[in-house]
Amino acid sequence: MLESPSDMAARLATILVVVIVGATLIAGLIVGAQREDNSLPVDVIIHNAKVYEADDAGAIADAVAIRGNKIVHVGAEREIMRYRRKQTTVIDARGAAVLPGFEDAHVSLIEGGLARDGVQLFGASSIDEVKTRITTWAEAHPDAPWIVGSGWSYDVVANLPAPRSALDLIVSDRPVHLVSQDGRSLWVNTKALEAAGIAKRAPAQKYGQITLDSRHRPTGLLRGEAMALVDKVIPRPTREDRAHALQLAIKDALAHGITSVQDLGAAAGDLDLYDAARDEDTLGVRVYVAVPARTPLQDLDAIRKRFPDDPVLKTGIASMPADALVPENTLAAIAAHNWQLAIEANDERTIHTALDMLAAIAKKAPAGTAPRHRLEGISLIDPVDMPRFGALGVIASMQPLESAGGLETWTNLAGIERAPFGWAVRSLSAAGAHLAFGSDWPRLPLDPLASIRASVNRAPIHATEQLTLKSAINAWTSGSAWASFDDHRKGTIKTGMLADLVVLTTDVFGGQAKLDAADVAMTIFDGKIVYRR
Repeated sequence: MLESPSDMAARLATILVVVIVGATLIAGLIVGAQREDNSLPVDVIIHNAKVYEADDAGAIADAVAIRGNKIVHVGAEREIMRYRRKQTTVIDARGAAVLPGFEDAHVSLIEGGLARDGVQLFGASSIDEVKTRITTWAEAHPDAPWIVGSGWSYDVVANLPAPRSALDLIVSDRPVHLVSQDGRSLWVNTKALEAAGIAKRAPAQKYGQITLDSRHRPTGLLRGEAMALVDKVIPRPTREDRAHALQLAIKDALAHGITSVQDLGAAAGDLDLYDAARDEDTLGVRVYVAVPARTPLQDLDAIRKRFPDDPVLKTGIASMPADALVPENTLAAIAAHNWQLAIEANDERTIHTALDMLAAIAKKAPAGTAPRHRLEGISLIDPVDMPRFGALGVIASMQPLESAGGLETWTNLAGIERAPFGWAVRSLSAAGAHLAFGSDWPRLPLDPLASIRASVNRAPIHATEQLTLKSAINAWTSGSAWASFDDHRKGTIKTGMLADLVVLTTDVFGGQAKLDAADVAMTIFDGKIVYRR
């Protein structure tokens, strides 16, 4: 039966009334919720600050308010101070910069805790300084069975006529194991070579390199996977040693403003240590843990089920070292199970090969997926490959303190013609690569501010590759959060984001002198002050 015009008009009028009433109720609820939110007390206010939000717009506010473990307001001084109540903790930043908590996109956290008492050679600019540091450590630790350290520069060591003999002159009574600044070479003495059974003759190697002298004896320098020949004979730390090292590492991270880490060097059993610390409420940073890509697929599924997406502890990233490429079909199967791939690729050859594999994997991926696969430790790249990062959505995970080497370091790594193109971060960014920065601790210092300074103040031969300050900060905050699939909850200072913040001692946006003088004054994790300078 057809509806009469009058009935139709009446029905439409009724529907219109219902819609208007419903919209009014919803608007009232929204306004009421906003009023309720605005009337509630906030726990912490940071004001008189340069609050850098680390967003695409590069916005800077005056103050930020925190309730519980969330950021609830960001804005002008007068606006934020209206939320102050008797119980609010008010922090005067004294005009200094406030940034999102740093997220270290490439670190071996527990290994860093273990190595924090080893020989630190980063910054030693002469063999005499290297000798002094090793001798001082050896004398302070007479009962240590091995002398272990890291951070030496090619500028100092690579051109020694006899590296092994030079180290024997410093320490001859026990093995010495020293990793280079870039983590790709190992410098050892005769005792260490004897412990590994390679003091007189080098074994055949499928991967890596044992440098030899004119008599075909190891010189004491090993590269790539050949380093494992000595690594495997070093005494292994116990589970208790590693648990203690984790707590030391967390303390160091917070003192440097680091509130999140991506552990690319976790050993077997470290996930259990992280889980135990979370249960005991002693896991004072957010952790994204990598699992070796060689892990059987069924085991990966079980691990992912046990450690799903969580703001404090999760996995979902499968890592593959350089010079030991996992077959493409295996990587494709891992990616098909929604694992992020992290491939160590630090030179032109490995980067090109890795990008080829990721391109092939991308062709098989369902339409519309964004897996955010990543290449780790990029230092030298063929310019032809740069646009492929943007085209494939690949993350460039880089360690800025690697860029600190001089001409001789880059000549050793790349040759004199290619040396000026080392660590081409600005070109990569311009080509569309997503940048995520990390320390690669313990190989390099755990120091985001030093890393940022290195990114914006490149040596003359690399001056065209320096970043803007905001870009460098973003790579340590919002960029790294994007790399760990956490950009919806951290990495920027925005309403609703997790309250992980770092308060600096200066306004780093106020000029080079203030950037150079900056230190961490305070670290806030999950809404709580966890470090004060």
